[in-house]
Amino acid sequence: MAESFTYTIIQQDDDREQPSVQDLRNQLESGKDEQKIETMKKILLLMLNGDPVPQLLMHVIRFVMPSKNKILKKLLLVYWEICPKTNPDGKLKQEMVLVCNALRNDLLHPNEYIRGATLRFLCKLREAEILEPLIPSVRQCLEHRHAYVRKNAVLAIYNIYKTFDYLIPDAPDMVHTYISSESDQSCRRNAFIMLMNTKQSLAVQYLNSVFGQVGAFDELLQLSVIELIRKDCRTPTAEKAKYIQAIISLLHASSPSVKYEAANTLTSLTSHPTAIKSAASAYIELILKVADNNVKLIVLDKVDELREKHDRILDDKVMDILRVLGSPDIEVRRKCLKISMEMVSSRNVDEVVNFLKKELVKTHEGEYEKNTEYRQLLIHAIHSCAIKFSEVAASVVHVLMEFLGESNNASAVDVIAFVREVMEKFPQLRAGIVDRLLQTFGDMKTGRVFRGALWIIGEYTLDVPSIQEALKKIRAALGEIPILSSEQQSSEDSHADGEGKENSPAAPAADKPAPARRVLADGTYATESAFSAKSPSATSPDSAKSSKPPLRALILNGDYFVGSVLASCLTKLVLRYGELHDNRSQINAVKSEAMLILTSIIRVGKSEVPASPIDEDSHDRIMNCLRVLSTVPDQTVLKEVFLQECRRAFTELIKAEEKTQKRKAKQNKIVKVHADDVLTFRQLKSKRTTGQGADEYELDLTRATGQGERSDDLVSKLNRVIQLTGYSDPVYAEAYVNVHQYDILLDVLIVNQTNDTLQNLTLEFSTLGDLKLVERPTPHTLGPRGFHSIKANIKVSSTETGVIFGNIVYDGPSALDMNCVILNDIHIDIMDYINPATCTETQFRMMWSEFEWENKVNVNTNVNDLRVFLSHILKSTNMNCLTPEHALSGECGFLAANLYARSIFGEDALANICLEKQGGSISGHIRIRSKTQGIALSLGDKITLSQKNVAITAAA
Repeated sequence: MAESFTYTIIQQDDDREQPSVQDLRNQLESGKDEQKIETMKKILLLMLNGDPVPQLLMHVIRFVMPSKNKILKKLLLVYWEICPKTNPDGKLKQEMVLVCNALRNDLLHPNEYIRGATLRFLCKLREAEILEPLIPSVRQCLEHRHAYVRKNAVLAIYNIYKTFDYLIPDAPDMVHTYISSESDQSCRRNAFIMLMNTKQSLAVQYLNSVFGQVGAFDELLQLSVIELIRKDCRTPTAEKAKYIQAIISLLHASSPSVKYEAANTLTSLTSHPTAIKSAASAYIELILKVADNNVKLIVLDKVDELREKHDRILDDKVMDILRVLGSPDIEVRRKCLKISMEMVSSRNVDEVVNFLKKELVKTHEGEYEKNTEYRQLLIHAIHSCAIKFSEVAASVVHVLMEFLGESNNASAVDVIAFVREVMEKFPQLRAGIVDRLLQTFGDMKTGRVFRGALWIIGEYTLDVPSIQEALKKIRAALGEIPILSSEQQSSEDSHADGEGKENSPAAPAADKPAPARRVLADGTYATESAFSAKSPSATSPDSAKSSKPPLRALILNGDYFVGSVLASCLTKLVLRYGELHDNRSQINAVKSEAMLILTSIIRVGKSEVPASPIDEDSHDRIMNCLRVLSTVPDQTVLKEVFLQECRRAFTELIKAEEKTQKRKAKQNKIVKVHADDVLTFRQLKSKRTTGQGADEYELDLTRATGQGERSDDLVSKLNRVIQLTGYSDPVYAEAYVNVHQYDILLDVLIVNQTNDTLQNLTLEFSTLGDLKLVERPTPHTLGPRGFHSIKANIKVSSTETGVIFGNIVYDGPSALDMNCVILNDIHIDIMDYINPATCTETQFRMMWSEFEWENKVNVNTNVNDLRVFLSHILKSTNMNCLTPEHALSGECGFLAANLYARSIFGEDALANICLEKQGGSISGHIRIRSKTQGIALSLGDKITLSQKNVAITAAA
């Protein structure tokens, strides 16, 4: 039976200028080839748009077929391809006899182009009656002197044999005889493919005869050889060792595609360490030589798959992989570092760290594109190496501490977080790190770095000289004390001539600007008004600001979070100094100086000198520290809280992170395939379990068809069926929504519930949001009580709740009777595009401060258990809880947690839950932040809806 073809509909330039059939006949009868070429193009456009124009067949045979013009012959072949060749009863038209004779003449034409073009046309013919008399001529073309004719003759024989094998029953043997004497590479490649797909044993026989020449083949023939080896290795009689030897030789081919396919095939044929290392070397060489970044990322994924399957075999290749860092693309560098860090072991950690330190120094010396982000990646990599292998921590930490004075906030924060973890895990390094930290204390620039450094100083400064040195450095970083009086004095000195302006009356209340919301450093909100904001004229000049000590400048700029951390640090230092020192007068002097600093910070915060007033949280924390310092030093409870409990909490946090990492490592080391596992036959398995035990190429096929992403059983399908119309409507419709990555496939079932034939029944869809309808469904005719299935493709471009709406339009029994049925809306669930993800605390805080869109959802639920509500939110939003389990344990009536997820489009979604249990109910709010508005709003709507569902369930 003839196969049906699909053609592209081409829009006409102007419908009014379409020529009639008689005009086309008259133009074909003209003797000029140029006019015939234009006429043939018009005819082809008409036929491709659905009008077969059978009246022109004899005119084309009479006036176009005899022409020797090559362009006209090419157009004629296109015409023969698309014109109807059979009558309505299925029999071949009589005119095709003339066409068959013309084709035979063209197959024997002295011009090789005409012969080749005709042979290519025969590959598309599906009428055995036309092909049968042409077989002898096609056989003769195999012996033509020109390679263009011979390679197309092989393709013609292949397609004829594949469709009608009885026409050329000896085709495989004939081609096998032909390929043995063929010298042209393209002809041999076509013949080899024909043998491989028709009679594989003959292809193997030919390959064995030319095994030593495989390295000299061209790229296409080498790829065909690799494909044959991959197929033949599944047979029990295959010479696998010989094939592996050939594949290894192809790893050194000059063609990147051959090298890539050879490495893929080698890893699927054998798991021998030598072969795996050879394949990895080929991958790495390919990454270094190919300029396309997409190819680099794809091949790096292959290297990562090799690393997962063959753990520790590729450890000696880590330095080769690090050569990829020479690529300028940041995504390639990120993936390279991620793979390399998984391959670091005690044998190669020294080499890796030395290489990373050199790269880090390069980023410090020169400025390149995305230099800052690359520096962060290197710091994270060195961090992970130092934490895993303690022997390199000492040599790394001092190198990284050189970056504490970086103006880039992210790099310096990563370094201080690394130093804090090293201080806890490696006690022998504490003294040296504290000394180095105090040396660089005055070079720090950002508040977050100062907060980390002050916490480290307060916790790990354990002897009297270090405490005295720390207090000296802190005093130097603050400048003259008290801060308020010195600032007022300097302001009076610098603006002595402007006292009249400073004493001018305040602006009227009607002219006061509206209050503005500000986000403080600790994440809370504050309101800034005309009474609290300092006018630009009252602030000191930039030169004066730059000359101030760093801590003093931060406090005067309104960073009171640093002030509260400084208060805690000074309290710890004073309490520890009191335990270590016996001189009461010196202890009181140190305590008095610390109290003076804390009092000065509070007075500055309540004055008009800084840009904004002190927030209540920082004020309370500093006041608590003042109370501790002013009380009797024999209160062991407060001492234990400041000197022991704070560090114990950090120790528990580090242990929780270690447990998480060990659990992940243990999951990665689980044996995925056991010796007694059941063998899988893909053809006999259900779609739900396809992919288990399948080889790489069958798994790719499964993924491409979308069968490996979701369980494809009946229950999951029924859950995704949406009713579009009512049961009493004349047309009933329901849709099965299949969401697959960036596509949404709507499989709509339409049922005619009337006894009339519905003409021109059209399903019309429109979309709301970042959804795009790919193509409009075509009209259909539906018989009485009949049904029809219509598919519609919709493209998705971002994570946003989209809406699909539309209607069904059809003609009734009379021509003027048009009916319309409105469809229910289809809401695309955002959860299909969001997956749980993980990130570090530093990354979460950084994204939280950078993202501009926030959606605050108030908690309104009947659930009275905090942990149960948190679990419900995690399940409803597909988000991952970043807060460790030990921080959520216990019953205190409060719960705060950070949530994180990432969409398939690479969009980040952050959420913070703050809950309080009052009596028998839960109150609080959930704040969602993202870079785009759509994901923030959609997640907020999802949370609001899930709370209602919980409330309904609880009420029921």
